[in-house]
Amino acid sequence: MELRQLEHFVAVAEEQHFTRAAERLAVSQSGLSASVRALEHELKTPLFSRTTRTVRLTEAGAALLVEAERTLAGARAARDAVDAVRGLLRGRLTLGVEQCVAGVSTARLLAAFHREHPHMEIRLRQEGTSSLLEGVAGGRLDLAFAATVSPPEWRGELVPLAREPMVVLCAPGHRLAREGTPVAWSGLQGESFIDFHPDWGPRRAADEAFAAAGARRTVALEVNDVHSLLELVHEGLGIAVVPHHFSRKPEARDLVAVDLDGADRPVYESVVVLPPARAMSPGARALMTLVREAPLR
Repeated sequence: MELRQLEHFVAVAEEQHFTRAAERLAVSQSGLSASVRALEHELKTPLFSRTTRTVRLTEAGAALLVEAERTLAGARAARDAVDAVRGLLRGRLTLGVEQCVAGVSTARLLAAFHREHPHMEIRLRQEGTSSLLEGVAGGRLDLAFAATVSPPEWRGELVPLAREPMVVLCAPGHRLAREGTPVAWSGLQGESFIDFHPDWGPRRAADEAFAAAGARRTVALEVNDVHSLLELVHEGLGIAVVPHHFSRKPEARDLVAVDLDGADRPVYESVVVLPPARAMSPGARALMTLVREAPLR
């Protein structure tokens, strides 16, 4: 089993298509297919279920994918470590991020990193917090900027970025906006809510807060991006419990942010998710040096 075969296998698994995987790797499709068949022959089991339209992992393929990603990440880390000793920072930095995570400007951070380390290839993936944790644990991501991670969920290092209250966001004509006072949990009964899918950090924080308060709510509209959420709130289709910094976005300028009353008001926290110190890549260490610089926070 060679690293090249594992790279081919992972590319097909991620693309779910031999042609796209071959284009991504800049190899011939016939060569890629032969490499995967040789790997299947060596392991004595099919890794993909193939039809004329789809390519899906078999149970054995899914098991191999986890270890293949970890092996390839280890090989990259080994090469990067040698380059770092030689005074060079090369290779690839792969990071994940929640959308609109508080406490860091991802664009400015990556721009500064690229200026300092122009030979490093940067890969960025936007995912929900659960997927980010799995990515760092499996070696698919070098580090991640996530939200509302509880210590039992993660055994590596968590570096705090920001902590802020969550607020109720509503349209100007909504009764909560007209009242203009903090609202108690009981005052939200019967409201229709707009929120993210359950894996996103703000949704996780809101769900935990409602559960802790013993309050029930109906999430009528689920979205996957901040701008859609703000547009739906603006049209009066529901209210949203969001981190306070969402209310300062230009798209939210006509919306009203209402505080939640009581000591148990929900809090949104953002963190950097890091693997154990011994597993950190040189690229991740260099990025964390920039994260700790105030102008990029």
